[in-house]
Amino acid sequence: MEIAPNFTAKQWKELDLESSEGDWQKAIDVLDSRLRSRYLEPVDKLLEFENDLLAPEKRFGFTVLAIDLLLIETLQAFKEGLPSTDGKSKKVFIRFLRTSPHFCEYFQTKLQRENFYKDFRCGILHQAEIQSPALLWSFGDLYERVDGMEVLNRNAVHNALKNDFSDYIELLRNPESTELRNKFRNKMDSVADRDTNA
Repeated sequence: MEIAPNFTAKQWKELDLESSEGDWQKAIDVLDSRLRSRYLEPVDKLLEFENDLLAPEKRFGFTVLAIDLLLIETLQAFKEGLPSTDGKSKKVFIRFLRTSPHFCEYFQTKLQRENFYKDFRCGILHQAEIQSPALLWSFGDLYERVDGMEVLNRNAVHNALKNDFSDYIELLRNPESTELRNKFRNKMDSVADRDTNA
C-alpha cells in the first residue's frame, strides 16, 4: 500500500536509515510528498479557486480550516514521534499552538489555546461549526481579538501552517537533527506497519 504518492510501505521498510544519508533524504521527501499531497495541495487548490471571488461568494472556509486542523495534529504527531494521538489529541494540538513559532504569538495563554482547540478544532471536526461567536474570514491577521470580537483568517492559518511544515522539513534535512529524525522515523514506521498489515 502507498504511504505517499508512488511510494509504498514496503519501500519505506527497505530504506537504510542506519547508515545512508541519501536514504534519509529520500525518507524526508516521502514525508514531504505525503503531507503536501494529502493536505497542503488540496487546500491550495481551494484557496486558488476562491482568489477572484468576492467575499460573500467564498464558501470553502470551513473545509479549508478542517483540513488544516487535521494537519496540525498530524504534523505535531510526527514532530513528537507519536504512533497515534488516540486519547492525546487535545494535548498534542495545544502543544503545537504553544510551540510553533508561526502560531504561538496568537495563542499566548493556556486558555486561548484550549478555547481554540474546543471551539474550532472540535467544533468544526465534530459539529461542522465553530462553537463560539468567533468569525471565520479570509483576510486580516491570523487571529484577531478586538473589543470582544474574535476573527480567524483561514488563509493566514494555512500560510502559517505551510511555513511551519517547511521549517520542520528543513530541520529534518540536517543530519545533526538526530532526535527529531528519530521521532519522525518512529511515526513513519508506525504508518508503514499499519499499511503493511492492512
